[in-house]
Amino acid sequence: MADERRALVLFSGGQDSTVCLAWALQRYPVVETIGFDYGQRHEVELACRDKVRDELRAQFPKWGKRLGEDHRLDLALLGQISDTALTDEREIQMREGGLPNTFVPGRNLLFLTFAATVAYRRGLNVLVGGMCETDFSGYPDCRDNTLKALQVAISLGLDAPMTIETPLMWFDKAQTWALTERLGGAAFVDLVAEHTHTCYVGDRSRRHEWGYGCGLCPACDLRRSGYNAWVQS
Repeated sequence: MADERRALVLFSGGQDSTVCLAWALQRYPVVETIGFDYGQRHEVELACRDKVRDELRAQFPKWGKRLGEDHRLDLALLGQISDTALTDEREIQMREGGLPNTFVPGRNLLFLTFAATVAYRRGLNVLVGGMCETDFSGYPDCRDNTLKALQVAISLGLDAPMTIETPLMWFDKAQTWALTERLGGAAFVDLVAEHTHTCYVGDRSRRHEWGYGCGLCPACDLRRSGYNAWVQS
């Protein structure tokens, strides 16, 4: 393997982070995962994380050999200081200024900073995240420039090079589904549909072609429309 760096994937149990995990497992000899419990309304995604890791090991042994430890951090404070539809039972809607009320201020900045701290201790030097500027709902902490600036700050603050990789940065959801198939074929597409979770309201009672979810929230809408565009392409 040409790239001998070691990676830490920000892994929520959702579609994007699962695809990013597979992307990392194709590239790096050692890949660990990290997840965050911040009081998210769709906490069911945390329960999906272990299942997805188990299925990746079982169905893709080559990836399984590279999949290392999982880390889960309690960031309940983030949920306590947030006032959003992602951390409270309320209707999802747009705020003044054009941002949806699912935006958790500082979430990705904190996630990557904590991930870098763990990575430094574990001897890992690549952070992989599913941030995307194409289907990002306007979240400013998903922007490429934000993450490039954070990469510089983290590397300077640790006095060690830390690379932030965002494989989906310029992908829409149809392209993400296409990448899913390229990485692991139909088996990986099925794994993502069956075992990952994206729905903001945490609904896993309804199974669609593209996976489980309420089918109405912005996350479900993106996942469904991307899937339909991909299968029709």
